[in-house]
Amino acid sequence: MAWAPGPPSLPPGAEFVLLEGNPAEAVPLTFRLRFPANYRIPPHFHSVIEHVTVLSGTLNVGMGEQATYTGGTALNAVSFAAMPAKMVHSAWAGPEGVTFQLHSVGPWSITYVNAADDPRTKRPAGNR
Repeated sequence: MAWAPGPPSLPPGAEFVLLEGNPAEAVPLTFRLRFPANYRIPPHFHSVIEHVTVLSGTLNVGMGEQATYTGGTALNAVSFAAMPAKMVHSAWAGPEGVTFQLHSVGPWSITYVNAADDPRTKRPAGNR
């Protein structure tokens, strides 16, 4: 597997590898994400269900439109979670970082509750 910088829809620092499918098409998707220590994704939702399996480290998930980045549910290695479409949540890596696999169906999208949190609006136009 060849890891690449995460998609522009995620804050800088994530790494990504697509294993199956095309995120722009209505097909099954499998991809892996790797987040560094204490990496954060502000409150957001997806248009489709997401199935997450943690491979190493800890992925913390909090529900709701306000992120505190404390508490929430800690998903450790071999943990599984399913988040229904449009469920607002935030996510953050533990102090050791996290690698996880995500299964879903395209087209894949992420919508931030607060548009100012969307990294696509913070990057130079050539990197969107």
